[in-house]
Amino acid sequence: MKNKAHVAKGDTAKVISGAHKGKSGTVLSVDTKKNTVLLDGVRLVKKAIKRTQENQEGGIVEQNAPVALSNVKKVS
Repeated sequence: MKNKAHVAKGDTAKVISGAHKGKSGTVLSVDTKKNTVLLDGVRLVKKAIKRTQENQEGGIVEQNAPVALSNVKKVS
């Protein structure tokens, strides 16, 4: 059984607690099983990417990381 989320994809949301308190962004995705939300530009983490044939450069890439659903409030 899935829990219902109070934010949906495309909404604008604000972080109300935690290390990223006060930041806001648009919702990219909601995972109700893990109770997490991906917000655009709120929690950026650096990830090392290995060189492959498709990606000759490799290097370090910034990606959005999930925020707990309970720490997010919908902004109208």
